[in-house]
Amino acid sequence: MAKIIPSPLYSPEQEHDACGVGFIAKLTGERSYDVLNRAIAALKALAHRGAIDADAVTGDGAGILTQLPVELFKDYLAEKKKPLFKDSDLGVGMIFLPKGDDYAQAHAKKIVEAAVKKEGLAWLGWRDVPTDSSCLGRKALDTQPLIVQALVARKDETTDDEFERKLFLAQNSAEKQVIEANIPGFYICSFSSRTIVYKGLLTPSQIRKYFVDLKSPKFTTAFAIFHQRYSTNTFPTWHLAHPFRMMAHNGEINTIRGNRNLMRARENSTAYGVWGERFQDLKPLVQPGMSDSATFDNALQLITLGGRNPLNAAMIMMPPAWEKDKKLSPETKAFFRYHACMMEPWDGPAAVVFTDGRTIGAALDRNGLRPARYKIFDDGYFILASEAGLVHDFPGKVVEAGRLGPGRMLALDLVTHKFHRDEEVKAQFTADPHFNQWCEEHLINLHKTAQVPAAAEPVAPSIATQIAFGCDNDETELVLAPLAEGLEPTGSMGDDTPLAVLSRRPRLLYTYFKQLFAQVTNPPIDSIREKAVMSLTGYLGGRLGLFEEFPKTTGFVELDSPVLFDYEVAALFDVAFLQNRVVRVSGFFDAVKGPDGLEAALKDLASRAQAAVEKDNAKVLIISDKGATADQVAIPMLLAVGAVNQQLVRAGLRLKCDLVAETGEARDVHHIATLLGFGVNAVNPYLALDVVATLAASGKTAKPVTAEQARINYKTAIDAGLLKIMAKMGISTLLSYRGAQMFEALGISHKVIEENFTGTPSPIGGIGYAQIAEEALRRHAKAYAAPAADAPAGDPTLGNEGYYRVNKKGEGEFHGWNPKVVSAMNKFVRAGTGTAESYQDWKTQSDDHQPVSIKDLLKIRFDGAKPVAIDEVEGIEDIRKRFTTAGMSLGALSPEMHEALAIAMNRIGGKSNSGEGGEDPDRFNVRENGDNANSAIKQVASGRFGVTAAYLSSAKEIEIKMAQGAKPGEGGQLPGAKVTPLIARLRYSVPGVTLISPPPHHDIYSIEDLAQLIFDLKEVNPRAKVCVKLVSSSGVGTVAAGVAKAYADVILVSGHDGGTGASPLASIKNAGSVWEIGVAEAHQVLMMNGLRGRVVLRTDGGMKTGRDIVIAALLGAEEFNFGTAALIAGGCAMFRVCHLNTCPVGVATQREDLRAKFRGKPENIINFFNAVAEDVRHYLAKLGARNLNDIIGRVDLLEQIDDPANPKTKFVTLAGLLHNPDPSGELDRYHTRERNERFGGEGSLDEAILQEARDVILGESARLVARYKVTNVNRDVGTQLSGQIAYQHGNEGLPPGTIDLTFTGSAGQSFGAFLVNGLRLTLIGEANDYVGKGINGGEIIIRPKPSETFQWQAQSILGNTCLYGATGGALFAAGRAGERFGVRNSGATAVVEGVGDHGCEYMTGGLVVVLGPTGTNFGAGMSGGLAFVYDAKDSFESNINPAMIGLERLSAQEEIDSLKKLIQAHFKITASPHAQSLVENWDKTVSKFWKVVPFPPTADTPKAVYSFDATKIPVTA
Repeated sequence: MAKIIPSPLYSPEQEHDACGVGFIAKLTGERSYDVLNRAIAALKALAHRGAIDADAVTGDGAGILTQLPVELFKDYLAEKKKPLFKDSDLGVGMIFLPKGDDYAQAHAKKIVEAAVKKEGLAWLGWRDVPTDSSCLGRKALDTQPLIVQALVARKDETTDDEFERKLFLAQNSAEKQVIEANIPGFYICSFSSRTIVYKGLLTPSQIRKYFVDLKSPKFTTAFAIFHQRYSTNTFPTWHLAHPFRMMAHNGEINTIRGNRNLMRARENSTAYGVWGERFQDLKPLVQPGMSDSATFDNALQLITLGGRNPLNAAMIMMPPAWEKDKKLSPETKAFFRYHACMMEPWDGPAAVVFTDGRTIGAALDRNGLRPARYKIFDDGYFILASEAGLVHDFPGKVVEAGRLGPGRMLALDLVTHKFHRDEEVKAQFTADPHFNQWCEEHLINLHKTAQVPAAAEPVAPSIATQIAFGCDNDETELVLAPLAEGLEPTGSMGDDTPLAVLSRRPRLLYTYFKQLFAQVTNPPIDSIREKAVMSLTGYLGGRLGLFEEFPKTTGFVELDSPVLFDYEVAALFDVAFLQNRVVRVSGFFDAVKGPDGLEAALKDLASRAQAAVEKDNAKVLIISDKGATADQVAIPMLLAVGAVNQQLVRAGLRLKCDLVAETGEARDVHHIATLLGFGVNAVNPYLALDVVATLAASGKTAKPVTAEQARINYKTAIDAGLLKIMAKMGISTLLSYRGAQMFEALGISHKVIEENFTGTPSPIGGIGYAQIAEEALRRHAKAYAAPAADAPAGDPTLGNEGYYRVNKKGEGEFHGWNPKVVSAMNKFVRAGTGTAESYQDWKTQSDDHQPVSIKDLLKIRFDGAKPVAIDEVEGIEDIRKRFTTAGMSLGALSPEMHEALAIAMNRIGGKSNSGEGGEDPDRFNVRENGDNANSAIKQVASGRFGVTAAYLSSAKEIEIKMAQGAKPGEGGQLPGAKVTPLIARLRYSVPGVTLISPPPHHDIYSIEDLAQLIFDLKEVNPRAKVCVKLVSSSGVGTVAAGVAKAYADVILVSGHDGGTGASPLASIKNAGSVWEIGVAEAHQVLMMNGLRGRVVLRTDGGMKTGRDIVIAALLGAEEFNFGTAALIAGGCAMFRVCHLNTCPVGVATQREDLRAKFRGKPENIINFFNAVAEDVRHYLAKLGARNLNDIIGRVDLLEQIDDPANPKTKFVTLAGLLHNPDPSGELDRYHTRERNERFGGEGSLDEAILQEARDVILGESARLVARYKVTNVNRDVGTQLSGQIAYQHGNEGLPPGTIDLTFTGSAGQSFGAFLVNGLRLTLIGEANDYVGKGINGGEIIIRPKPSETFQWQAQSILGNTCLYGATGGALFAAGRAGERFGVRNSGATAVVEGVGDHGCEYMTGGLVVVLGPTGTNFGAGMSGGLAFVYDAKDSFESNINPAMIGLERLSAQEEIDSLKKLIQAHFKITASPHAQSLVENWDKTVSKFWKVVPFPPTADTPKAVYSFDATKIPVTA
């Protein structure tokens, strides 16, 4: 067995998990074994939401949290002659001990016993938990702990709550001592008198086999919380299985780093509450080295046992989006404002189920990003879970079927036997008038109280100051001028400048930090369309203590934005309760001391800041760089902020004061985001404000603005940019983002990181204090240099650094795609078949230059190689098969360019990628001349444009684009000018209307959601491989492991420098990492997990020559993606006007006149790839390798070099990239399976249906009518069938109703996904998420069982994100749907009886009729189609997003009659009583309808009017 050496690029902190979660309870409080039995059955029904290890048996974790089964323990104690006198006296600790180490076990047991006795509790003894390990997988067996129970009892009249606190203190004390004693493998699962946790590295089917106790009928409980885990890694971790001590969690806490930092800071609080002097024994407040869920559980337990109701604690930790909610009462808002001064939100997609043993609660994050469906039965049973229909044999009748909405909670009180909905839960805690009173007395809004100065002519900042802080003309023109107009600075074609650490020019410290972003394990948020959930609210003045209530503090300053004007900073000194509590500390070092002066000055700054808080009781510290002189150099503000923040955290003072950065250095949104991310509460970018005001006053903006308006515009644009950066990481509130350190460093030394940016990933090390100082000194010297003797008098002038665009004088920053490189390609292409000489020029220009990326610091080692003859090396035909072209949509590219790429790649056996714009079905078939213009890779992106069963079934590979290198965490955009009738037809949209893709895939909010989409795609096209495109970033290896476990076949790791048609400059420059680190990390982590052989690892990012390919292969890649180079070979001349539709060579335009100028040929592209493949062959021959597989992962053939002209490169260490996790060479280094399929996959229901439908599909039988039973494990019903029909018949499908299938039960996810014409699915029961996803034709009908007696229209019958990306077909549902119904609908007709938040989001076509209530934000981004909403309570007007839609009452009789016919059809199809009532009272009904109409693209666009078309609703015939 090979011994794996862990990758230095991997960190356990990068692990993620997701899952299925839920609970079953008896509201009567009656204990029974039946509750446990049903919970285990429910857990088994969630097995598909979990994952298994590479050994195919070990689960990622499963567990149960229940009431203490006292009868079970009483029997045991009776056997031991230790009777229990009172049931509630018993406390039980469920503990993992290190297996096979008697000595460590004995010592750990002594520690626990002593901790229990110290709390004055009786020790009853140890119980070995009976287990059967025969069911375990190899990894679970190898790492299995010894599981024991500590049985204790109270001896006195201690109250129940005090008893729980004593057990908690004993638990904390034991854990702390075990850590000090360095005993590994010790973990306390639970220690309580009320609850107990049974969990392990198990699958749901193993849990009862393994834990023998769970078979005992004496294991009785009134509730059971259950959880099935999906971990991105397969490293064995028994203790990270859920549930934890109080809760189980489905989702991700995105802000966990900041939450942990602040919990550590709270350890020095002086407000002890009920803990009194025992507060010191609680430290550490959160366990080190645990998962985000475990940390959340630690905090929840701490706050609850500190005297709060668990529901109250959860409300504080997971507040709803209260900041902009106009429907909330003043009392409710005051409650959340008050607690915002106490604790930051724990933000991220989360469904949390929690209990203290008396109350069970469930809460959903403010965005509603996880599913949670519930049912209440008339006999008191209650079930809530990630899916509906887990248990289908409850004895009672359903009285309510609902779902948990965004920011909502529900609770079961087992003491009073009551069920509480969200309003009731929150009313318990928010009604207290003290909250409102406290906020009125203690909160002052700075923006409203600061006096705005009279308008005055702006004073232009000195050029010397601007140069010292790194300003140049390009930044002024391309960044600050747009910001002065309130616009987001944009660019195109990616970033081709060197990484900051590789640049030979001085770069600001901010540029060494790259923004992290959400991909796969959690989604980015749509900060524009879903702005209501976003908030920039902040507070200055410290924080309230967790355990104090309504303290008489001095007060807090409330901020609506973290960007402060100069006068607002000045106003802080005038706030009454901050008198003498606002301290300004300046950060400079002496120029004469040189580079060595910085570190000491920085330490002095941090010490002065600490003294200001400790001795002067400062509440606000202003860190300032105002006042730089020729002798005084400003400490880089990011470094100053990091040092002060960490000093205060370490001293336990961070929550006593807040930080403001007063800086001339921070000007763009990335600069300000980094300052906030590393700890400041607000920023005053005084120099930027002065520059934009001066630009406006001097008329240097594109449109006239006043100086004052320019400052306001700048602030507004920066605010919007901050929201976008936060949203990119899936974070909604600045309170959560601040201090969360959502960055990675590329080129900063570990010492600087550890001292100032603690915990931030820095995979390649880099420069230290002296080098940072040198860069500041170079700028400073340039600013304050004495003029040359022959120079004209006056200030120095701003230059063009070339950071944003090529400096035509050649004096600025180097660009990888400079004119010489493009010219060399053009010369090569013009040479016809491509001569060796012309390729050599291209190779020289592409390979021989100053370092731009990490590959330029890597040298291929030929010294130990035994070269082979070139004839012995595999031919170019085999190498070319590894080449693919990047996803570039038809729309971004002209049809001519798009087709040329496809034809060229098909001729050479490579693969072109359709991009996200769909493709003309005419291209799916081979042409008469033998050419094939069908893109072999079909992309599925968040917009789902043109994604139909026919599109997918034409693919050899389907790529799920999780992120784009140039703008990870953001959606694509196609300007309206490029949406021609052809593009609109293929994308099912309206010509001339700009098309925007959502930032997230709305069906991928977690890793198990991705697994579901992969399953969807393999069902619709079983012949195709599925690829998942990721962007390189710290932790991408861990994500790649999760993707492999989700059964993707190919993983593409893209570099940050990818090209794009249009993207914010802040994203192009500052988001994502280099492909070299991403590939190395992914390759190594996949090997560590035993998963490397399952998947193809592909990469891209500026691939140009054979050298690039060979280096990528040596780092672990086996396929290679070309974007810009392939475009240039096809005729692109790099004019960089892709987003303007004015490409003069016809490559990136839809204008007919410009398309006529396209001169590209498939042959030119083929010549380029032939030359690169031949180049690769020569490298292989020199290395003595006969094929590319021989060198994949052979990092021993690489060595690090540095750039003699750049001393900074000497401090870079690439050891992590050159790490070999398997020196033995025994493990797979490349894919050894053609397909990554799940083990033992039993046949799906669709396979059985497909067999029955075979004759109909082939035209040998006229019709199929059949009935089936379904459960939630039957996913994608109808999908494989649809894919097969589309493969045979295209989008035309079959005649209406040819295959008519009826199902009874609870259907699994993606019911009717990618449905085609000719299929009719009727479901009598209920469905889960993603119903009708990608539907192109056919009908889906869903209605409750006839026996159900509840009100159909008031119950949830569908899950979330239904009709996502639908392009046709019809859906009729007699009940309510969840969140984001009809998102990106572009052709389907739907009638449903209620929807959740964000209905009809991004809709571009089709019709949606809602016969009941809607949630908020209806119609956000809706640019086409129509919706009709029945508004019985006159509340709909306040629920819409008015940015792109208007509301009208119905007036046209034809439209009124058409709507009535559609609702009559709905009644006929579903037997809906509600529809029947509406039709019968039509005269009253029609007056309550609203028509939702998107604003027209032009003034003369005809108004859309709905006309009933029976041919589109064939089911009514």
